[in-house]
Amino acid sequence: MADQYAQSGEDGRPTGIPAIRWEEPPEGPVVVLLDQTRLPTEEVELVCTDAPALVEAIRSLAVRGAPLLGIAGAYGVALAAARGFDVPEAAAALAGARPTAVNLSVGVRRAQAAHQGVLARGGGAGQAAVAALAAARQLHREDAEASARMAGHGLALLDELLPGGGHRVLTHCNTGSLVSGGEGTAFAVALAAHRQGRLRRLWVDETRPLLQGARLTAYEAARSGMAYTLLTDNAAGSLFAAGEVDAVLIGADRIAADGSVANKVGSYPLAVLARYHHVPFIVVAPVTTVDLGTEDGASIEVEQRPGFEVTEVTAPQVQMTGAGGGIAVAPLGTQAYNPAFDVTPPELVTAIVTEEGAVSPVTGEGLAELCARSRRVTIS
Repeated sequence: MADQYAQSGEDGRPTGIPAIRWEEPPEGPVVVLLDQTRLPTEEVELVCTDAPALVEAIRSLAVRGAPLLGIAGAYGVALAAARGFDVPEAAAALAGARPTAVNLSVGVRRAQAAHQGVLARGGGAGQAAVAALAAARQLHREDAEASARMAGHGLALLDELLPGGGHRVLTHCNTGSLVSGGEGTAFAVALAAHRQGRLRRLWVDETRPLLQGARLTAYEAARSGMAYTLLTDNAAGSLFAAGEVDAVLIGADRIAADGSVANKVGSYPLAVLARYHHVPFIVVAPVTTVDLGTEDGASIEVEQRPGFEVTEVTAPQVQMTGAGGGIAVAPLGTQAYNPAFDVTPPELVTAIVTEEGAVSPVTGEGLAELCARSRRVTIS
């Protein structure tokens, strides 16, 4: 079950609500989400009292972004355990809510493993629930720390590739604090450059059909005081041709063992443009996004979204007439091709930046070594 309530300041400015948090009111524990489908016009929170509500929030994109999905999945397992629901059933539903984002299943597995570990040692259900919550909170902390480290590594790489500062960076979709326990992935790099006076302009792709760039990245850039400009996705080529892009920074939802990168649809065309115009194309993602069990880009399952997201648009305070609750912009019965992601091959990626450093050139061997190094750091 989920309840919504508005949380906006009287002057309309953002109130800084966290993207996700765990709360324990008298009626029982809940996972509280900032509903990203309502941004930027209002800040509304979604209160999830069980795993099915959280699954629906994930599918509807109320909560989204690879690292944050991992955190949400872990909290969802903890929520099921704390409220006495079937944990394996909840874990399976959560892990399958969005198939492309590998962080979601990683977060679910971590919390479920902690829960099962206590039960296997003879502990009670209450102890197992506490362990699942501790694992979720630990993942949340780790992601915040990873975000800060990625920002540092990414900015160092930008300065190495583009000496002198004054960076003009193009980004796609949303990769800020709305997708992370910290300040994000690719956006966090641009934010670090801004804070050090080295960001000249952040170019923000609108990111059709759901406009995460227009609604969310522009929202975060505005509240951070960054110099940013919004553009339609199909204007990116014109921007490259005009020599206005120094680097492309994007996030990732899954990185295959060979370095292929699945990210929000529209990323692959940017990589092709960047290669033609000799512009660095940089992917910023935590190590948890690297999936060594997925051999290559062709092995990545790409989520297909409903067609009405393409054939309709939604707008607040406007009467909706379409099958999906929006305003129809295509003839009735029009079929739509609507993959949520596309896959960029490693040869088009200049570097993959993680909290453990950058891999460049992008190779399977380099990614494997980085993941091994990450495990050593985690164990030590």
